[in-house]
Amino acid sequence: MTQSIDIPKIDILAQELATIQQTGAKRIALLGSRHVPITHQHLIEMMSYALVLSGNRLITSGAAGTNSAAIKGAMRADPNLLTVILPQSLERQPAESRAQLEQVIHLVENPSNDNLSLAEASALCNQEIVSRCQQLICFAFHDSHTLLRTCKEAEEQRRVVTLFYFD
Repeated sequence: MTQSIDIPKIDILAQELATIQQTGAKRIALLGSRHVPITHQHLIEMMSYALVLSGNRLITSGAAGTNSAAIKGAMRADPNLLTVILPQSLERQPAESRAQLEQVIHLVENPSNDNLSLAEASALCNQEIVSRCQQLICFAFHDSHTLLRTCKEAEEQRRVVTLFYFD
C-alpha cells in the first residue's frame, strides 16, 4: 500500500521547524478578539512583554482587548520593537484606545479605509499585518470569523500560526 504525501502539510511543517530553529529575532504578529477577560489580557500582556524582551519585533493592531494588552506589554519591554497598524485613521479609533496609540512610535494609519465598515477595514489591516510577519499568534473565539479567516490566509502564505481559543 502506497501512502500519499501531502506536500502543503510538509511545507508547513518545514516552515514551523525553520521558525523553531531560528535563533535570531522574528517578526511576530499578535492579533485577537476585542472581548477578552481581564485575566487573559494580563497573560497576553506578559507574553508580548516576553516576546519583545527577547528581541522579537511585535506587530499588532489598535483595538481594545487582545491588541491593547499586546501593545501594553511591548511598550514596557521596548517601544522601538512594536509596530501598530490601524485599520483606519487614528481619529476613527475609540477615545479609550487613542491615548495608548498616541504613545506608539511606529504607528501606521490607514485613512483610505475610513469609508469602509470596521469589519472590512479590519480584514484589510489583518492582511497587511500578516504580510509583514513570519509568525502569527492569534487569540479568538470559535465564531471570530475575521480572525479565523486571517489565520487561514496566514497559513496559505506559509506563516507559522498559533491559534488560541478563548472558548
